[in-house]
Amino acid sequence: MAEREDPLVEAACTAWRPRDPRGGMRAHPAWHDLDADGRRVLFDQITESRALEAALDADGLSTTAKAVLARIRAAR
Repeated sequence: MAEREDPLVEAACTAWRPRDPRGGMRAHPAWHDLDADGRRVLFDQITESRALEAALDADGLSTTAKAVLARIRAAR
């Protein structure tokens, strides 16, 4: 069973994601090494982090939401 202090969970919680050759996002490599429990812990931790980020942002957006909007705007 994975715990919040699991190095794989911590690694996959970072904002960095690899890109494919066309610039698309891929899952963090650590995600592939997590078992089902680890993925649940990761999901809970990321969900909590995004809620905290959004609560602190003047526009109510997490850094993930900002990154997605920036990519959409750049594609126009």
